[in-house]
Amino acid sequence: MIIILQILLLLAGFVGLIKGADFFVDGSASLARNFKVPGLIVGLTIVSLGTSCPELAVSTSAALQGSNEIALSNVIGSNIFNTLVVLGVCALFHPIPVDVKVLRRDFPVCIGATVFVFLMAAGAALFGGRLSGLSMADEAGTVSRIAGVILLIAMVAYISYLVIDARKHPEKEEDEKKTPIWKCFLFIVIGIAMIVGGGEAVVYSAKEIARAAGMTETLIGLTIIAVGTSLPELVTSVVAARKGQVEMAVGNAIGSNILNICLILGVSSVINPVAVNAASVYDMIILLGITVLTMIFSATGRKINRIEGLIMVLAYAGDVVFAALR
Repeated sequence: MIIILQILLLLAGFVGLIKGADFFVDGSASLARNFKVPGLIVGLTIVSLGTSCPELAVSTSAALQGSNEIALSNVIGSNIFNTLVVLGVCALFHPIPVDVKVLRRDFPVCIGATVFVFLMAAGAALFGGRLSGLSMADEAGTVSRIAGVILLIAMVAYISYLVIDARKHPEKEEDEKKTPIWKCFLFIVIGIAMIVGGGEAVVYSAKEIARAAGMTETLIGLTIIAVGTSLPELVTSVVAARKGQVEMAVGNAIGSNILNICLILGVSSVINPVAVNAASVYDMIILLGITVLTMIFSATGRKINRIEGLIMVLAYAGDVVFAALR
């Protein structure tokens, strides 16, 4: 009976995260339009940050509670899900064209940020030759507060570059009906409250479910929590793919991955240095591999086709099975 209540609490937490992110994005975007901020900049900054709010809430709550296995595995799992499932499922509906800027800018930044975290987390064990001798639960390294500050600085630099680039290449703005400012602030406050409450509920219930089922926090963060917090990106992308509007799919997914690493892991490690076990190190290697693979798919013909999308979805299924067996 208790486990059923925990599952219900987990589902309620996911609903709070997803709807809270919707309210936050709507309120923030409407407020920005009231102050005549260009729509493209709103999309590159506020909307991107808003879709990362569920992951941020869960990982921050986990860091505050000392459950850093969940904080790190949630980021890694969400990035794997965004790359393989969100893009793979979209490609099954409609081949995804890839902008040259994504190949030259976003993919290298995403790979570089992942390599940085990998070296910070596993550098000592890797260069000391200990990594291969560690069990999955053994500590391999730590993402320190200094590393977290570096990640946050990198995030600010990345978003600043996007904003500057967007202002250099403005798009024609359409006249839209403005939402009253009081309503914008109401949406923002409600959104933040739902995100914070949902994040607390997800972390608490996930820990209890993991304990009752004999699962590690790393596994449940890598699978159940990662999928739940990535649902906004999946639903949005699938709806766009069914309508044939998939031009920004790759850029949005990879951009979200960059924010997940730099913002979420940066904040989490500043709050509480993240101790990394060997299992998460191997997951980071997998994440690097699939990001490079997706970049190769994107570079061939400047699109991700249906066959490649199927390969990506099957690869995710294989990764989940591997994580569970491990």
